[in-house]
Amino acid sequence: MKEVDYIIVGLGIAGITFCERLRREGKRFVVFEPSLASATKVSGGVVNPVVLKRFTPIWNLPQFHEEAFPFYSELSKHLQVSFLERMPLQRVFNKVQEQNDWLVASDKSNLSFFLSPELIKNTNPLIEAPFGFGAVKEVFKIDTALLMEAYSENLTQKDQLIAEKFDYDALQLDQKGEDSSNTEEAHAIQYKNYKAKRIVFSEGAAAVHNPYFSVDCLIPKKGEYIIFKAPQLRLKSILKGSIFIIPLGNDRYKAGATFDHQETKPDITQEGKAQLVASVRKLIHCPFEVLDQIAGMRPTVKDRRPLLGSISSKKMLFFNGLGTRGLGMAPLLSKQLFDFAEHNIPLPEEVNIKRFVK
Repeated sequence: MKEVDYIIVGLGIAGITFCERLRREGKRFVVFEPSLASATKVSGGVVNPVVLKRFTPIWNLPQFHEEAFPFYSELSKHLQVSFLERMPLQRVFNKVQEQNDWLVASDKSNLSFFLSPELIKNTNPLIEAPFGFGAVKEVFKIDTALLMEAYSENLTQKDQLIAEKFDYDALQLDQKGEDSSNTEEAHAIQYKNYKAKRIVFSEGAAAVHNPYFSVDCLIPKKGEYIIFKAPQLRLKSILKGSIFIIPLGNDRYKAGATFDHQETKPDITQEGKAQLVASVRKLIHCPFEVLDQIAGMRPTVKDRRPLLGSISSKKMLFFNGLGTRGLGMAPLLSKQLFDFAEHNIPLPEEVNIKRFVK
């Protein structure tokens, strides 16, 4: 029987950032992940501090911003993989009113650091932007597929990644005195040939199939992207119109994403492809070739806030509900969950999963 401090189930961005917290704190852990086919892998990878529809800061911006880039920078050095890069983002203006709204927003104290007050004239005839752009600062892009590949390989080399589906029926939780101080460090979790002090479920949208996830608040939403090639476009910055167009290098771009509130399977669709192709054509005026199409299920929550903590037992923790801004939020949230588990520091009420426990 192998003893570890934590068993982690799921290796999307929630799982990766929490594992990284554990590694940095010298904790022993093992991860169960069968396929690495999470929403993280297919996401756009853009970490942007502003809600670009309304020109408002994202929720809890200063705290998330301070933690995110340094965390990923250190992780990149640890893995010796360059999955992280700063990249300018330009918001396409659709009318004069949006230009005025941008100027007002860029003068606000909570946004002046992130929004350039300059209105940028469009000089690329292949881009449809008669009203120009606004530039967002402090944006970075993560190659999520490369990050997941590198991190999983790193865990595999250390025999910390088990590439198999988690069997909930094989999990045993010792309920005796689980929250008393004298048993806090006991290995109360047993799963097959592993014993652990705690288990963390970071399964994303797949949590709806977890029998221990007993709260009714997670809403999986499908998003689709296309990868296209456009040699004439020569776009160097991320472009945000009705969708994002994200440079990938070698004249390739990722465009998306769709938001499907009804679909429950992460399959690509012809409807999604048609919608994305039409959106790209509204933004650029040059030939392009669709190379690929990908889809994933986002774990969104009814109140649009993450899900951290325990439902009943502190030995069983959840890290979920990161939604569309998970890359930017996960580093700080992983710290909050670690501090809750190891140091008994209360979680912020707005992210505590117990807000949904009846």
